[in-house]
Amino acid sequence: MPLSFGHCKALIAATLCCLPLLVQADDRAMRDALEAARNQEWQKIDQAAIDDHLLAGYVEYHRLRHRLPQAEPARVLDFIERHGDSPLGEWMRGQAIARYGHAGRFGSLLAVADGVPEGTARQCYYYTALLGRDPRAAAEGGRELWRVGRSQPDACDTLFLALRSRGEIGEREIWERKMLAWQAGETGLMSYLGRMLGSRWQEARDTVERLQKDYAAVTRVPTCIGPDCQGSSALFAAAMHGFNRADTEAAHEAWRKIAPHLELDEPSRLAIERDLVFYSLVRDIRQNRAWVDEALVGMPDAELLELRVRTALAERDWRGVIDWVHRMPDAPRQEARWQYWLGRALEQLGDTATAETAYAAAADERSFFGFAAADRLGRPYALNLERNGFDDGFREQVARWPAVQRTEALIRIGEQGLANSEWHAAVARATPREARALADYAQRRGWHAKLVQTTITGQMWDALDWRFPEAYREHFLHWGRATGVDPYLLMGIARRESAYNPEALSPAGARGLMQIMPGTATQLSRQLGISDPGPHGVLDPALNIRLGSTYIRDMLDRYRGNRLAATAAYNAGPGRVDRWLRDAPEEFDLFVESIPFRETRAYVQAVLAYRAIFESLANGGNSEGVAVLSPAETSVRYDRSLLARN
Repeated sequence: MPLSFGHCKALIAATLCCLPLLVQADDRAMRDALEAARNQEWQKIDQAAIDDHLLAGYVEYHRLRHRLPQAEPARVLDFIERHGDSPLGEWMRGQAIARYGHAGRFGSLLAVADGVPEGTARQCYYYTALLGRDPRAAAEGGRELWRVGRSQPDACDTLFLALRSRGEIGEREIWERKMLAWQAGETGLMSYLGRMLGSRWQEARDTVERLQKDYAAVTRVPTCIGPDCQGSSALFAAAMHGFNRADTEAAHEAWRKIAPHLELDEPSRLAIERDLVFYSLVRDIRQNRAWVDEALVGMPDAELLELRVRTALAERDWRGVIDWVHRMPDAPRQEARWQYWLGRALEQLGDTATAETAYAAAADERSFFGFAAADRLGRPYALNLERNGFDDGFREQVARWPAVQRTEALIRIGEQGLANSEWHAAVARATPREARALADYAQRRGWHAKLVQTTITGQMWDALDWRFPEAYREHFLHWGRATGVDPYLLMGIARRESAYNPEALSPAGARGLMQIMPGTATQLSRQLGISDPGPHGVLDPALNIRLGSTYIRDMLDRYRGNRLAATAAYNAGPGRVDRWLRDAPEEFDLFVESIPFRETRAYVQAVLAYRAIFESLANGGNSEGVAVLSPAETSVRYDRSLLARN
């Protein structure tokens, strides 16, 4: 009997009504199956319930991995091909390389390998497999893995033993690695390598023992180390590395005495002199300055030249600033930071026209110094804002992309880590338009952390609405008002600290959006009269923002409302900032450049630039009236007078 239109409509409605229940049931089965697969409890898996689930490949991955290394390469390759649009494919390739390598199934390893794999152990297995098929490539790769000053995984033992037996790694290579281990402080590895050396190296070993006790003896040891002087370059590079770190001034004097008499390879000589320049500048050893400047002329090293410019700035040597900026390689020299300082130096020397040209070049960049240059020119900030939009039809297609659906499913079953891997693998494979479509999807779903990471993986540097999303905006505005703190500063701190990942955990133990240390959370909770949230409670976004807002407010109170100093203290601690202010130059830009910690210098610049971007986006992308710092913050003296308690 044919159904009437009304009956069809009711049937469709009933079917749609049941779909969420079906999805929930399937997801529960998949969640249980994945947990069982991880524990190798195969009897607990209801295969019929998950066969058609879009995450079935994750269970299959664990099943096939469990069968390695017995599983044949054809099965592995079939899995990789079927899951080529997911991270599962490359994960399986890596697992197969490791398991085949450990089992000595090198033919199978090469069958599944697709070039040199990632990871030291897998690379060692790969080059071991190549010993018979391509001995030259095996030797080159193996020597590169050997040439490190730390112990390598057991997976490398067979490769290294084979290369030693073939003469590809000889006593010279053993000695050079021993010297690298000395530089790295790996005394156990030094002893192990020393036992591999024959009696011809006894004098060289004795020399190392002497220098370990007294670096200054470097001027009194033989200049020819090892058979045919094969060990000279490595020994003097290692000894001078340690001497430079221990006593740079004495090391420089010793080097001047011995350098003319040593026959070293060019890389070793350059490494020694680079160390000397670096430590002489970092430690501000004036006695070495003339030699440093002479050495730098033939050493176009961006990091060293940056240090030399910063030294000139600290001494208000404006002519030196210009000269050393001009010696930088082209790419770093064109950065806003150095064009800004070029403009500042020219301005100090009275060349305002050329200074404005340098400022204009800097002002084209979206950064702290780019914004500071724009302020000097009285221009709005160059945000270079990229807008993106997609029609509803295309957005519906994106929602059906397999990677998107797998990500959604992984989130539903509580697998955030796998969801992140699935998502960012999709972004990495995507075309620029596809990557932007994924960013658009993440924004519409409110996936703030995924969105920020999507812009990084996809290199969408001008998509500011996505790079700086309105995440947790109400919390920032609320606690900004409650604590009297600029809410855009709070947003800038959170964006820099965690990239809006509410579960971010730093190696030091800082947690959440604003990266609060557990001890600080305890102290702030006591100050606010609330319960200690503990290590997990501090991850709650609202509480984390409240605690971070309170802490930065305390720092602002400490530094008379100065956001630059307070931001530095948020990163490096107030004790350090107090010391820096007592020895600081007076102007704001010189204070930023004088911060001795590279991380804190970059942090302060990023947070304050982000703050200006957030405010501009809140104004519809218009930077008119937005300032990276207030007039008071740019005109105040950055010295001990900034401390509320002198």
